[in-house]
Amino acid sequence: MTLRRALVVEADGGSRGNPGVGGFGALVRDARTGRLLAERAGPLGKVSNNVAEYTGLVEGLRAVLDLGLAQGATVEVRMDSKLVVEQMTGRWKIKHADMRRLALDARRLVDEVQSQDGSVEFTWIPRERNGAADALSNDGMDGRTVHRDHVRAAAGQSGADDDPDPWSELEEDEGTARGGGRAYHDRQLVRPTFGEAKAPVSDLLLSDETVPVLEGQTRLVLVRHGVTDFTVEHRLDGRGGADPSLNTTGLAQARAAARAVEALVGRSEPGPVTVVSSSLQRARQTGQAIADALGVEREEDADWDEQGFGDWDGRAMPELLSRYGQDLRRLRADPDYRRPGGESRRELDRRVAAALSRATARGGTVVVATHRIVLMSVLARLLGVDHERAWSIATAPASLSAVEVWPDGGVQVAFVNDTHHLYDPALDPGPAPVAMRILDSSLD
Repeated sequence: MTLRRALVVEADGGSRGNPGVGGFGALVRDARTGRLLAERAGPLGKVSNNVAEYTGLVEGLRAVLDLGLAQGATVEVRMDSKLVVEQMTGRWKIKHADMRRLALDARRLVDEVQSQDGSVEFTWIPRERNGAADALSNDGMDGRTVHRDHVRAAAGQSGADDDPDPWSELEEDEGTARGGGRAYHDRQLVRPTFGEAKAPVSDLLLSDETVPVLEGQTRLVLVRHGVTDFTVEHRLDGRGGADPSLNTTGLAQARAAARAVEALVGRSEPGPVTVVSSSLQRARQTGQAIADALGVEREEDADWDEQGFGDWDGRAMPELLSRYGQDLRRLRADPDYRRPGGESRRELDRRVAAALSRATARGGTVVVATHRIVLMSVLARLLGVDHERAWSIATAPASLSAVEVWPDGGVQVAFVNDTHHLYDPALDPGPAPVAMRILDSSLD
């Protein structure tokens, strides 16, 4: 019997700035033993994350062929880029010219492996399982070129017949590191930054794909409005309430969010861009700052308004908790509970679903300036999360979240609660009181 050679290619790429200083990383392993066979990394100049990831894929496949290991081999490519995996399997369309070129290069290498009686399959893995390739890509972004071959195949080797160790005829080879590459065990992981600004530690825990190149037929960017005096005073402010305007901090947050949206939309494929806001003043002001930055007219859709709290509008949360604690909990947990003159969560969900359907039907990029519970409603619907569990989804004032919608009806939540643009401590409204933290009651 012939035991086919089994290989794993782990590949990644990154860009500090997206687009920014880029680098790729890739390695080849024996799938059965985990033995490291080759490492590759290199700088790429100014590129996007996706171009860097595709380059990592190309270099990983090329390493398999350069080592002479493709003959009769099964090759599994593992990447944490869902975009690359879905496009290489043919499930998603490739729109960008640079990625089409790199995908074609990768496809030619796949064909070459197959011409040697080998096979290639693609598997998406979580980022935390792709640490070695990620570390190599950081070497590339640091300007290092790494080219290490830890084995070389004997001439004509195509797998060992009746041999439990298919690598028995492979010889150890001292790897070479060109351009100052470091030994693998000395590599230090580089913490990501967003542009030139230093990001808060909480943001550094996010994937670098939270600042993505948007790919779907419709790109929906959801922006929570900046803070008002009601936000600072922890007062409920819903549809039909006092409708306060942004305060000084809120206006600064809106401008920062507008710059972040402009940078994000500027990296997406050219197409129509629409800015929609709720009818409430704080969302209108936030939406107008974004529309001005993008050079488009702001539209208004009252179905994006915050939930109506009726006789509780304008009341402070600590007071409500002390006097109406049980009813306050019902407002959170019971989708049919409504205050006199107010609105239930189920009623809000219905109108928000209609607004969401209208937005995604537009195509292009749609930016929506809206409110806390509205964002919960959208994300809960898309993620299949129930009413009460949705309170676990954080969306801070002036944060960005994004959704991508494909022609076949597929939907992906690209990122949630991105606040990297609010790194200035002056724009941080500060911690909520205990009552707010318990009930997540920043409901305006």
